[in-house]
Amino acid sequence: MYDRAVETMSRRQIADVQAERLRWSLNNAYENVPYYRAAFDKAGVSPSDLKTAADIRHFPFTLKTDLRDNYPFNMFSVPLEQMARVHASSGTTGKPTVVGYTMGDLKRWSELMARSMAGAGIRPGDLLHNAYGYGLFTGGLGAHYGAEQLGCVVVPVSGGGTERQVTLLKDFGPTVLCSTPSYALNIAEVAEGMGVNIAELPVRRGLFGAEPWSNELRSELDIRLGIKSVDVYGLSEIMGPGVACECDTARNGLHGWEDHFLFEIIDPETLEPLPMGETGELVITTLTKEAMPMVRYRTRDITRLMDEPCACGRTHVRILRLDGRYDDMMIIRGVNVYPSQVESVLVGLDGLAPHYQIRLFKDGPLDAMAVDVEMLPDRAQGFDARSAKATDVRHHIKSIIGVSCTVTVKSPGEIPRSEGKAVRVVDER
Repeated sequence: MYDRAVETMSRRQIADVQAERLRWSLNNAYENVPYYRAAFDKAGVSPSDLKTAADIRHFPFTLKTDLRDNYPFNMFSVPLEQMARVHASSGTTGKPTVVGYTMGDLKRWSELMARSMAGAGIRPGDLLHNAYGYGLFTGGLGAHYGAEQLGCVVVPVSGGGTERQVTLLKDFGPTVLCSTPSYALNIAEVAEGMGVNIAELPVRRGLFGAEPWSNELRSELDIRLGIKSVDVYGLSEIMGPGVACECDTARNGLHGWEDHFLFEIIDPETLEPLPMGETGELVITTLTKEAMPMVRYRTRDITRLMDEPCACGRTHVRILRLDGRYDDMMIIRGVNVYPSQVESVLVGLDGLAPHYQIRLFKDGPLDAMAVDVEMLPDRAQGFDARSAKATDVRHHIKSIIGVSCTVTVKSPGEIPRSEGKAVRVVDER
């Protein structure tokens, strides 16, 4: 059941709940996962050493490589026959990351997604068009069960078949759209080509996640779809979507559900904890996960936390998603660049469509960056017009981000479209 009172607990109450559940979670990891027993012993710590939540800083981190090294099921804390479901990442850069759930885990996941959706302004009885991919990816089923838990009616469309998506949006009249932000943009573009104005349809709320996106892209989606776009955050390794979500009141930071997760910010170089408000890498420890506890999981997401009161009344810490993932950072001629920074410059520039791709290549011994963008269909497509626009874009990127790059302006439709997570960076080095 969705319980709003949990979201407005005092900071002291939250700390008390975290301390109790953290002790249980550390014991579960130590007693039932050989990897954690060995890691704790090597670090010279045991669950009994934890007196307050702040003592978590003495426990070892967990990395994605640790999950891959224990592929497929060695991070589970219960026997496989006691599991209810297994999900996995795509594994495009190696072995997939496998995660498991008990029936209790699935129940809590559904409840947290329902809580997130309610905070995003979704209500019981809403007809929800779910264009997240179903399958091993956690997005589709996570949103599906959360919506049903909240009392919504779900249209389980999944990803792909974009013209059919538009037809169903027009014919069924859903009030909520769930997808990645890049796919929502693709849906809007296809709809325009079909002569359908989504902004005139009943859809009023978009719950978008699974990839970084900028406030500039949010504004683009709000206008083109006629909705209020809300960000949802999650990782398969921790649970899936619903670890945190924006409220539709402020849309200023994602409320992290601290009764189920302990959030830290660390310096990614020194690995030392940073105080509230400082920018660093987000680290998450699960507090209630039965099948696969995670202790100090390094998300690689660069952000900061704030615990100031929110206009919505929720007291749980807010996660401010800033430049993106530490892993995504590109160093171009000594300048640190994130794809989301490039997106912030490009989206909304006069004459440009909100589609882009970044290419990395070698210029002699140095790394270099090229940016491909599209002109809007109603703008001049001749060589001189494109050349002038490329110069303009190159100037904006240099002046705002501080890095020089090559810019190619392409015809409408030339940038690959997303039907799930967008491929923003192509490494040609």
